[in-house]
Amino acid sequence: MTSRDDPKKLKIASFIDENLKQVFSDLERDQMPDQITDLLTLLRAQDDELKVKK
Repeated sequence: MTSRDDPKKLKIASFIDENLKQVFSDLERDQMPDQITDLLTLLRAQDDELKVKK
């Protein structure tokens, strides 16, 4: 029997997978802090300026 076929390890792996999906799903729904949003806006504006100069 390989470790992949071990029911206990499969159950643990499934538990970890489900919890990781839940954590990332929760993070996806969270709103970004204003500082991050402002920084992204600034970086996009700088990127646009660089594109215009080329």
